[in-house]
Amino acid sequence: MAEKIIAYRFDCLDQTLSQLNKENCAIIAGGTDVMVMYKSRRGVPPKIPKPIVFIDHLSELKKVYQNQKDLHIGACCTYSELLGNPLIPIVLKKAIKTIAAPAIRNRGTLGGNVCNASPAGDTLPLLYVYNAKLLLRSVKGDRIVPISDFIQGVRRIQRESNEILVEIILPSVLDDGAHVIFEKVGNRNADAIAKVGFAGYIRLNGDGIEDVRFAFGAVGPTMIRSVAIEKMLLGRTVPLTDSDIAQVVAAFDKIIKPIDDQRSTALYRKTVALNLLRYFLSMKQYQPT
Repeated sequence: MAEKIIAYRFDCLDQTLSQLNKENCAIIAGGTDVMVMYKSRRGVPPKIPKPIVFIDHLSELKKVYQNQKDLHIGACCTYSELLGNPLIPIVLKKAIKTIAAPAIRNRGTLGGNVCNASPAGDTLPLLYVYNAKLLLRSVKGDRIVPISDFIQGVRRIQRESNEILVEIILPSVLDDGAHVIFEKVGNRNADAIAKVGFAGYIRLNGDGIEDVRFAFGAVGPTMIRSVAIEKMLLGRTVPLTDSDIAQVVAAFDKIIKPIDDQRSTALYRKTVALNLLRYFLSMKQYQPT
């Protein structure tokens, strides 16, 4: 006889938060990560050890809007919905198109990609270089956490059991004039887990570097980013000298520490990650995206 599963599906966010304040539940939006995490053998329903609360239908979690130059993205917006939204940056849409297959993109959500906290999360390198902030809500109120603090390790996040991720906020991403790139290396262009992910962000004042950011995925337990290394390039002019490029690449070489697994080797991952960084730094000019 199948085990009884307790599930909740409330009409609004406040009701959902009230239940989460009473009971520790497993939150399901698209379910593309949760169902895999708790999967059983073929033909047997997944064994989720907590009551389930569904949130994918909540309108409060599906808004995309602009507040000055900040972009607010509802945590339960599916990838497919974001692909059709004119406010979403082109480079973020490029990353979304590399995620799995259309059926998964129709269910999977940006908030789920964040809360799954996989080092190979396809959107995460971009969210890191965009300095994404996460709006979390509970019955006690709201709090905002930088994504780099929220994600603490593989599948480890700074979310209390009574909280829901409501929005992903990308500060100053609209009309910012920065050049941003995203690259994913996998067995296929999509429908494959990343072997290496890379995002680069640069904003110039004339030929001088005013801001620069780098993030690497799938080469450590979380995204690899170093503000200290980025500061080495502030004020330098483009095109960068071979010495400047070598200095930055050498610095990242010391902190990128991938592993061998079934998808790739540590040596391959590090080599590709550093080559992607070198490619980005070697550009002769950068056009705002």
